[in-house]
Amino acid sequence: MVSRSFLFLHVLIMFSLAVIAFSDLSDDFYEDVCPEALPTIKRVVEDAVRKERRMGASLLRLHFHDCFVNGCDASVLLDQTATIDSEKTARANNNSARGFEVIDKIKSEVDKACGRPVVSCADILAVAARDSVVALHGPTWEVKLGRRDSTTASRTTANNDIPSPFMDLPALINNFKNQGLDEEDLVALSGGHTLGFAQCFTFRDRIYNETNNIDSTFASQRQANCPRSGGDSNLASLDPTAALFDSKYFSNLVSKKGLLHSDQALFSGGETDNLVKTYSTNLGTFSKDFAESMIKMGNIKPLTGSQGQIRVNCRKVN
Repeated sequence: MVSRSFLFLHVLIMFSLAVIAFSDLSDDFYEDVCPEALPTIKRVVEDAVRKERRMGASLLRLHFHDCFVNGCDASVLLDQTATIDSEKTARANNNSARGFEVIDKIKSEVDKACGRPVVSCADILAVAARDSVVALHGPTWEVKLGRRDSTTASRTTANNDIPSPFMDLPALINNFKNQGLDEEDLVALSGGHTLGFAQCFTFRDRIYNETNNIDSTFASQRQANCPRSGGDSNLASLDPTAALFDSKYFSNLVSKKGLLHSDQALFSGGETDNLVKTYSTNLGTFSKDFAESMIKMGNIKPLTGSQGQIRVNCRKVN
């Protein structure tokens, strides 16, 4: 009886701590300490996207790749040192992840507006992702704030946990499930590929070796800029309107024109087919679900309270 009571108390305490940690994220976290924080982030993001529309997709991707590696803690921003195993050289990020200089600019401007470093790099990533989507005519959402920054990074975890463009549907479902995300989140968040580009090496095998689930004309068009060998970094847009948040990504999947194997896997006779069809004809539903899934992803294992730190420089620990 005593052991049962103790176990119940232990579970209750752990649940309470989890609730407290989650409740540390709030919509108005900076309202009193720095009301200019969010407008400043928005201004810098809009300037960056105005100069280069592709940057919106890059900033969205940084937040995604951050959250999938030990939670949304800005570990993706840390440079390599003797003690930091930088995620920037992980397979999914090496010579691919970009936008770091925009994050640096935001951090500098926000700290200037606030008078001191009170806004975490992790929160900057989360807000910049939202503001990038809005700048490219996508939906908005309330970003929960109050994340703190990690003091570590893990290239190994990044290699293991960031989903690969070569994954099939069961692997994708399992990958997202490991992050507490379900199949609807998988499809909605994959819709982030309505923005941006991919490098040739990520889709070469699909356009040359896949035959069952790819439009032959589409494959030929992509082969023109992605040879069988060489040209690994040549870019192709992930959907026909790479700088506009719309539902054409899903229309492409229905037409067997998904650029990445992992894209087309969402519409390949599996359990996600119906949702892809729904999104392909209903931008409003996709936008709503995307926003909800972004909030959910942004809440993956945040550091709060006295955990972590507020970095002075997003590229290195204090």
